[in-house]
Amino acid sequence: MAHAIVLTEFGGPDVLRWQEVAEPQPARGRILIRVRAAGVGPTDLHIRRGDLVGVFPQGPGSVLGFEASGIVVALGEGVSGVSIGDEVAALLPDQGGYAELAVVSTWVAKPPSVSWSDAAALPASAEVAVGLLREVRAAAGETLVVLGAAGSVGQILVQLAAAQGLRVIGLAGERDGALVRSLGGEPVAYGQGAFERVAAVADSVDAVIDAAGRGGIREAIDATGDATRVITLVDPTALALGARFTEPGPQRAPDALDITMPMLASGALRLKARRDMPLSDAAEAHRALESGSVREKVILLAS
Repeated sequence: MAHAIVLTEFGGPDVLRWQEVAEPQPARGRILIRVRAAGVGPTDLHIRRGDLVGVFPQGPGSVLGFEASGIVVALGEGVSGVSIGDEVAALLPDQGGYAELAVVSTWVAKPPSVSWSDAAALPASAEVAVGLLREVRAAAGETLVVLGAAGSVGQILVQLAAAQGLRVIGLAGERDGALVRSLGGEPVAYGQGAFERVAAVADSVDAVIDAAGRGGIREAIDATGDATRVITLVDPTALALGARFTEPGPQRAPDALDITMPMLASGALRLKARRDMPLSDAAEAHRALESGSVREKVILLAS
């Protein structure tokens, strides 16, 4: 048997409890890792509350966590290129990262220069960022607006887009303006009238990626003149306006970790500031994120 933070029912943070669970086994093409660190993402909070039952299959009895880092302890049938004892960063197919052991479908070797915490903070955000840039058809020389440019996904989006030769306008809180600029973007304050402020600095907008879910989709469509070039990670109501809602899953960008891990190891890619907490404090981590008392990316560390 193993232990994990189990979602006992939908509800507040207290529904997350440390419990004994059956030891998971890797299916064909997957590996089993002993988790050293697991990332906590905004989607985890929505799943815990029951907000996304029509999108994700996770429910009572499941274990949250789409991203983790750890040590390989077992290989599924047909797996090659990785060995027991290797250190990896990974995306999990059905969540399960808040645990001692987790089954992994997509992984990359963790370089020695990358900490367990950073390795766990990268996978989900990197996959989403690479996938969104492809889905919105971002091309060098275009102007891209990123809503939520100071978030975990937003920061990676700004850096990758700038590196690909796009002009990036990053919508974020006023206190995050210097951060957005340091990542290669042009900061514009989020909130009412944001796209009027965008129009004041850019003659045209080619594409918009919403990584925040705080509104602005209609204004984004007006700015681009093409709803198919407006895509949101977090606002499915955008579909009614003709914009696109990206479908979750590693199929968007299966090579995302291969692209971004070397950048992280070399210092060419920066991640959102982290807050490390014990795995046993998963409920407290959710509570702190929901209250707004923690703005950093939260990473749960195994003991």
